[in-house]
Formats: sequence, structure tokens, C-alpha cells
Amino acid sequence: MTEDFLQYVWQHQLLDHGLTTIDGQPVVVLFAGDYNHDAGPDFFNARVRIGDMEWVGNVEVHVRTSDWKAHHHMEDKAYNNIVLHVVYEQDCEITLQNGRVPPTLELKKYLHPSLIANYDALVRPAGDDEVPCSGMLGEVSEFVLKSFMERLTIERISAKTEVVKRLLDESRGGWEQTCYWLMARYFGGKVNALPFELLAKATDQRLLYRWKDDPQRVEALLMGQAGLLEGYFEDDYPRILQADYNAIGGAAALNPIGGYLWKFYCLRPSSFPTIRISQFAQLLSTTSNLFATLLNATNAKELEKLFDQHASEYWDSHYKFDKPTDKSLVKRIGRMQSQMLIINAWVPLLFIYGIEHDQDKYKDQAIDLLEQLPAEDNAVMRRWKRAGIEPSNAAESQALLQLYNKYCVGRRCLECGIGFQILKHK
Repeated sequence: MTEDFLQYVWQHQLLDHGLTTIDGQPVVVLFAGDYNHDAGPDFFNARVRIGDMEWVGNVEVHVRTSDWKAHHHMEDKAYNNIVLHVVYEQDCEITLQNGRVPPTLELKKYLHPSLIANYDALVRPAGDDEVPCSGMLGEVSEFVLKSFMERLTIERISAKTEVVKRLLDESRGGWEQTCYWLMARYFGGKVNALPFELLAKATDQRLLYRWKDDPQRVEALLMGQAGLLEGYFEDDYPRILQADYNAIGGAAALNPIGGYLWKFYCLRPSSFPTIRISQFAQLLSTTSNLFATLLNATNAKELEKLFDQHASEYWDSHYKFDKPTDKSLVKRIGRMQSQMLIINAWVPLLFIYGIEHDQDKYKDQAIDLLEQLPAEDNAVMRRWKRAGIEPSNAAESQALLQLYNKYCVGRRCLECGIGFQILKHK
């Protein structure tokens, strides 16, 4: 038995009827109170009728009455306005700092056995491949599950907009520049997100667009600014890029970032920064206004087609400069990576654009894009499938990722809409 659980029970009034204080006075809860997340009593402004008297004040919840003394509440004036002390078990008598003895409600005889059993099942350690409520999801109605998943999708998108907000502040509200920086960041993936963002910030987008009709020059600029064109090269292609960069850089006074920032280790060769930079150069060469182009896309397929760029021909037989491969293969971004760019970069940007411009159509469009994309396939989704929930699109898989990472991992079952339904199920 935990205090968190008892606070949850009191907040949602998951109690059997016929409440009485330990001295036999009937208790009617008119309002459980406002839950207090900070120091002080657990619930403010509660309204309870005890006997014939209606009381308005604060409620404190403990596992045992003696916890009052253990927490030194009798020395704190903040607890003088307690109108009811709610405990699981009464084991002593307590007094307030002003000497008053508050009425006490003992909960253990008012908790339905199934409530305790369901709570014990939720907090019981699960296997590495299980979610805490695995095996109990059948107790949750499809309506509740769907409603909570819709809320989680918004919650997931909102969490991702924090990066967008930061970049938007840094760009002083420039949507095109924010889009350029954000797309660069997600082209880098988890491992090279920061150096890719630094590369974009070090390379003026207007200079890249000036050369958009010459993708080789755009790639030369990005490779040079990435610090990857320094030193001597044997192959003709990096030499040409180096010469192009030096010619443009001399006139533009460019300052590259450190080439040492890029990580190749533990990455699939197709995700090497050299490949991603070349693909990003191709994307920027297809448009003179990336944000407007994305904003005008009407569906996910258009966006996938736009993002599915291929690296320049040199990279068909290379992953690094001067190191040819045995086989030749066109290095396309591919459908899966294109979908990840939509999910992780464009959807949050579009969603915050709708918020900033007070236009729900863009927020709805962001969610609609997720619903058009297939569900992701990863370890977390496989856990949910074993538990009996299989997402049908990316909106649902994003919701399940949010649910698992933010609720299940931290055992925040008492804050979960699904956990609530399981707890009160009899």
C-alpha cells in the first residue's frame, strides 16, 4: 500500500459507499479537493459533510495515522486547516499544531478487493518484454482506449515541438530558416543530430539556394562547411568538391565546423554523415523555398517523394571519400527514412505553425499525415503487439511510444487513462 495510490483513490473517489469516521460519524464527499503537487496538504478546498456539518478546507492522506507524526505535520501551521485526515489504517491519535483533533476516515474497509488486486497487478514487476498492464487490457473498452490514444498522439507531437520552439526562437520567428535547421537536424538521425544542426547554422541557406541549379556546388558547400574536405584526396570527385568549396568560400568568408564532430562508428554505412549530407544537398537543390514547398504538399505520398532523394553518383560506390566499395548501389533515403522525417520533423513543425497562426487546419493536417503513414515497427511496438494492441497507423504507434516511454517505463499507471480503467474495473 502506498500513499500515491491512496491519494489517487481519494482524488477519484474509488470508494465503496457508506463512509464513516473512526468515531462513527457519516461522511459525504461533496468535492474531493484540488490535488496539490507541491508542499503542504495533499488536497486543497475540499468540501465534505461530516455528520450534520459541512466543512470546507484541506485533506491530508497517509497510509497510517502515525505518518502524521513521522512527517512532523503537528509542528506545521499549514496543516491547521485540515478538515479530514484520510488514512488506510488508524494506528494512533493525532493533533494539529493548534491542538485540534481532526476527524479521521479509515479507508481499508471501503476499498473494493478488486481495486487493490488490480493495483497490485499493475505495480508488480513485469518482464523486460511486457508492459505493466499486459494481460489486463481486455478490461479496457475500445472507446476508452481510442480516446486516450488520441490524447497521447497530441501529447507526443507537443513534446517534439520543444525542439521546434527552440529553433524558432533562435531564428527570430523565421519559418523557412527554422525548417532548414530542423530538417538538417533530423537528417543526422540521433547520432549526428547536433553536428548536422551546427552545419546548417554555419551555412547560410541563401548561399545554398543561389547554387540550387548546380547540386554539385551545393554538396561542395555542405561538405566543406562540415569540415570533411580538408587534407589531400586521391579521387577526382572530392578534389572537385574541394576546389569548388575553396572558390566559393574564399569569396563568402565561410567558417566550417570541425570534421571531428561527425560520428561514423556504430552506424550503418547508409547512414554515414557523408551519405546524408549528399542527400540533403539534393533535397535543397530541388526547391528554392523548402518550408513553402512542404506546406503546399497535400498528402504524405507527396512528402515521401520529396524527401526520397539520392546521394550523388560518386556515392554509389563509396561511403567515405577515397574508399571504394565492392558493389555499386544508389544511396536513396528510402521510404522508411522519408517517413521518419515526416513524423519527427515536419509534423511537429506543421503543428506548431498551426498553433502560432491560430489555424486548426494545420494542426489537423499534421495529425492526418500521421494517420496516412503506416505504423512504425520497433521493439516497443512488438511489446504492445504481445500485449494485444496493434497500431494501424503512425498516429497510433506514436501514441503507444508516448504511453510506453512516459507512463509504462516510469510505472505512472495512476496517471494513465488505461490504468484508471483497469483499477476501477470490478
